[in-house]
Amino acid sequence: MKSKLKASIFCIAASLVIMAFTIKKTNVPTIYLIGLVDPKTIFLLYFWGNFFTCILIFSYSFSYATSDNRKTLKWFGLGKLLLTIAWVLIILRNSIDDFISINVANSMIFCACCYETIAMLSLLKVHAKKRYRLQIAITIVAIFVFNLGTFLGSTMNTRVLIVAIGVFAIYLPATIHYFTEKGQNFFRAFYVFCYIGFEILIVMRAIYRYMHPKNQFFSHDILDSFYSIGLFLLTLVGIVGFLLLVKEKQDQKIQKLLEDKNQFFSIISHDLRGPLGSAVSLSELLFEDIDKYDKEEIREISEMLCQSNKNSYKLLENLLEWSRVQTGMIVFSPQKIVLNTLIEENIDLNKSAALNKNITLFFESADLIEAEADKNMIDTILRNLLSNAIKFTDRNGKIEVRLSKTDQKVAISVTDNGIGIPDDIKEKLFKINRKVIQKGTQNEVGSGLGLLLCTEFINIHNGKIWVESQHDKGSCFKFTLPLEQIY
Repeated sequence: MKSKLKASIFCIAASLVIMAFTIKKTNVPTIYLIGLVDPKTIFLLYFWGNFFTCILIFSYSFSYATSDNRKTLKWFGLGKLLLTIAWVLIILRNSIDDFISINVANSMIFCACCYETIAMLSLLKVHAKKRYRLQIAITIVAIFVFNLGTFLGSTMNTRVLIVAIGVFAIYLPATIHYFTEKGQNFFRAFYVFCYIGFEILIVMRAIYRYMHPKNQFFSHDILDSFYSIGLFLLTLVGIVGFLLLVKEKQDQKIQKLLEDKNQFFSIISHDLRGPLGSAVSLSELLFEDIDKYDKEEIREISEMLCQSNKNSYKLLENLLEWSRVQTGMIVFSPQKIVLNTLIEENIDLNKSAALNKNITLFFESADLIEAEADKNMIDTILRNLLSNAIKFTDRNGKIEVRLSKTDQKVAISVTDNGIGIPDDIKEKLFKINRKVIQKGTQNEVGSGLGLLLCTEFINIHNGKIWVESQHDKGSCFKFTLPLEQIY
């Protein structure tokens, strides 16, 4: 890594030395050389840069990207594709209809910026649909204002100012979110500063255009040349930075999958071997010495064997379900569902298990609440939480399920008056790399995979799960879901 860094620094330094030597030999001021750059040449560079970026992004998307990153790359690629078409229309100005080269082209630029910022936001740890909506809203306003100004006969300089302000406004929220996100590393910080530089350049040009109005789109002004070259270089850095951020996110997911895989095999070798070994031993006992036991003893051994097989089946079912989530085999299919009905169905399914311990199940909700959610996933979450509550509640206990709505979230809680959870176990409940061993009130055993599965499904819904508990005073598992999902 250090050798590559040194080589890069050497190449940059060598390039600067050669450039300085060339300028010295020509006896021409540097600023004048930059001023000689033809604006149309810069636009051609924009076109080819965006064109090859589209090819690179879509090729990477189809070849190497994961299903999560593919959507992000698609947004970014569509943005660059729109930008490529827009540059073509702008270069053809005076050769094609003004409506296409002005209104359509600049509307495409706004849409391209919107797609790019949405792709940027999708790489952040915290997703929120309102952020995407804000980007779309700003884009619509910018397009409306620009086209209104054009139809009202605004000057070329005014239109350039509107575009500059519009692009600045679209990129500003995404830049702020990146800048304020926790857990920054050097590379991510460098990426953010590139976009800050991009925003500063746009503001400088808007101020300059306001103070020195021009009636030409392609200007040979020195500051405009500085702006064009700087914007082009920052755009290139931004493209490379975005792809590296995508790869960083993909590498982190791969690393997590490898760690989870090791834990997965550890669970199989330890937890699954126990109940299967018990089942084998009990089966051998019945097979070899069945004549020695009376009917009651056979019934007792059969009951133990049945329970052992049930534990093995439940563990295996959770393992397979969890592995399907990790490998992306489970498709997230949100739809409008009535949560009250779903909770009542799961309470009915668990009534027999509760009756065996004479536990009373309550359900409380003031309103009929609908949410966009995956029915199968929410079913699994409720089933696991109710099963755990019954397992860790004493005979003649009670379990209460509550459903409520606050702001843009729905909250569901499962509360019991059972044995509770010690503080040292609470921290481990939702992590696969922590072993949790706690038997139920009738020595029921579990692997803790049910809660891990709940955590995975709630994360897919962009929700949150936590537990409030005191030892010997019961537990309350709560989770929240947004009323609307991000597609």
